[in-house]
Amino acid sequence: MSGRPRSRWTPAAAALLLAATIFPGLHASAAAEPAPGPCKGTIYLSFDTGSQSQAELIADTLRRHHIKATFFLANEKTVRGDWSLDPSWAAFWKARVAEGHAFGSHTFDHVYWKRDEPGGRIAVKPQFGAQAGKLASWTPQQYCDELNRVDTRFHELTGHHIDPIFRAPGGHTSPNLLAAAKSCGYSHVGWAKAGFSGDETSSEVYPNALLLKRALGALRDGDIFMAHMGIWSRKDPWAPANLEPLIAGLEQKGFCFATLREHPDYLNRFKK
Repeated sequence: MSGRPRSRWTPAAAALLLAATIFPGLHASAAAEPAPGPCKGTIYLSFDTGSQSQAELIADTLRRHHIKATFFLANEKTVRGDWSLDPSWAAFWKARVAEGHAFGSHTFDHVYWKRDEPGGRIAVKPQFGAQAGKLASWTPQQYCDELNRVDTRFHELTGHHIDPIFRAPGGHTSPNLLAAAKSCGYSHVGWAKAGFSGDETSSEVYPNALLLKRALGALRDGDIFMAHMGIWSRKDPWAPANLEPLIAGLEQKGFCFATLREHPDYLNRFKK
């Protein structure tokens, strides 16, 4: 997909200047004029639900840059005191559907895989919901049901279904888990090593400037980038400082962006 022509919008000079101060190879002089020619590569931005403290900022930034991304949804506790798949979030998710983003399951109760068990069963521990913090042994069908709960709720909120992809919390998968998901039509989506935003790490040990420089220097054509829509534990949030200059820096280097519906590893999953 690296040579595929796409329209590319160069962001405001202020964002480029900010990126240039952290990553010296960038030039802020490009200002806000369209960049000509085909893209040099494609980056696939993806965002998992979380505290949702950065949800509006992320949505606004993507909209201003005319970027479509992929969102992986779980019903997580938010800074508003509600849950990310409550009816109170319907307008937010409807707007993202209208903008053309893609959506996958992140398991409804943010369910962590713990180990594989005989007979295809999976030991899991939900983070939220009625069984939060309790170890359980699930059949493949129970895991499918958990993935599908997201689709059911998303359809109730937006009138649209999610895409046939999922991301296991923490990215933790296993043969039994992948087989269970495959049996009900879901493909797992991880992220590139360079695509780990670091927003779950300590901001004292991994400050935003370091994370931004690392991402801009390491991301390559085809990489999937992962960040959250808010992390409770990080004192210095990643998105307000890094999302705009990350996008600006990648655009300046000739990258374009697309949803996972266009990723070569998942393209066939979306063909009708």
